[in-house]
Amino acid sequence: MRNLTLLTDLYQLTMGQGYFSEGKHEKLAVFDIFFRPNKLITYSVAAGMEQAAEYLENLHFGEEDIAYLRSLGIFKEDFLAYLKDLRFTGDVRAVREGEIVFPYEPILSVKAPMIQAQLAETALLTFVNHQTLIASKAAKICAAAGGGVMEFGLRRAQGADAGIYGARAAIIGGCVGTSNVYAGKLFGVPVSGTMAHSWVMDFPTELDAFRAYARSFPDGCLLLVDTYDTLKSGVPNAIKVFKELRAAGHEPKGIRLDSGDLAYLSKEARKMLDRAGFPDAIICASGDLDEYSVTSLKQQGAKIDSWGIGTKLITSADMPALGGVYKLAAVFEEGREIPKIKLSDTTEKITNPGEKEVYRIYDRETDKALADLIVRAGETIDESKPLEIFHPVEVWKRMTIRNFRVRSLREPLIEKGKRVRPSAPLREINAYFRGEYARFWEEYTRLDMPHIYKVDLSERLYNLKSDMVKRFGKGE
Repeated sequence: MRNLTLLTDLYQLTMGQGYFSEGKHEKLAVFDIFFRPNKLITYSVAAGMEQAAEYLENLHFGEEDIAYLRSLGIFKEDFLAYLKDLRFTGDVRAVREGEIVFPYEPILSVKAPMIQAQLAETALLTFVNHQTLIASKAAKICAAAGGGVMEFGLRRAQGADAGIYGARAAIIGGCVGTSNVYAGKLFGVPVSGTMAHSWVMDFPTELDAFRAYARSFPDGCLLLVDTYDTLKSGVPNAIKVFKELRAAGHEPKGIRLDSGDLAYLSKEARKMLDRAGFPDAIICASGDLDEYSVTSLKQQGAKIDSWGIGTKLITSADMPALGGVYKLAAVFEEGREIPKIKLSDTTEKITNPGEKEVYRIYDRETDKALADLIVRAGETIDESKPLEIFHPVEVWKRMTIRNFRVRSLREPLIEKGKRVRPSAPLREINAYFRGEYARFWEEYTRLDMPHIYKVDLSERLYNLKSDMVKRFGKGE
């Protein structure tokens, strides 16, 4: 396992030395990871907690790390000596990977000595921001496709780690496989892929290329048919090879389209394959697709069975950053919580103070999610009584909920520096995501003009926030 302790911004370490010099480094602090609203965010799928836990469990400064920090000429020897023995000893509460999450919800909270919690900020945001972003994009693409999506983005990812962990996140969000062989081995997920245009171009004729591939893979023959002319040569040559395979006792898998008018070509190719006696041969499509182009193709009646999605998935092309932040929520002095708040002229940037929990409220009759409620730590919700919730800004917007159940979204991930929640296979994480996704009304998850899901504050948290805004807004 790589030691990623120095995967941080310099200011985390300069603040660390400052806390150390001021004697504040062991003061208990609580930080929250959450993201703010964005016009493209309808819902998000949490991911990256596995790598966050690995990072914290392995946090330590090696001799080379200390030597490098010393070479910068800005750190004192007593601070460097302190770092030699530093380990993460705090607690982490987090949602499960695959959980559907919304803006402002603390999806991961760190409660640890200040220097440890501060140092962890950059790396934790790196893991959670990136994988949540890609898992969310994958979920929307897979919902549009109705399944059968393969992640094909490694060559377009912004670096090796982005390709590897982007593939992981894509599986969490619903992809059935990846072209990334390294990710397949590392995470135990299906890998898929057949040929590129270069294979076809290397042979004297397209038919020669198809026959050669069929000889190598007689029981998994999926042919790329758009190198020259899809309908005049590609599909007819594929059918010739498919007939030869069948005569030899094998059944072809299908064809792939990578360019051109995918709606028209897929419909024509489907007719040709059916007429030739291959109704079970699949048609796979690829080529700069995303949830919007997939939706359009399906609306046009495209006959596509599976989808290879690359660039726009692995880079989340229309929203290349989630924008998650890591904010101080509270410190503790002599065991007493002192809530902290960040103010701003922009309402969306005012933080929610104090230790918190998040509850999801479900209708008992339909088992559908109705709203989420962010509360003060220790608050509970009485399911036997009507619950009134209200908009956290436009407080006159209120709703009373009856006949409901609640579920805490977060669970302990690390306690006293040791992991307490075991790793889960990606298939299990994806199954969890699919189960929770099914508990949301389509109005909240649709691409076109979705309803805004309610994420409200409890009255206690709202009052605390309002009082602190008034107090610190006056410069106190």
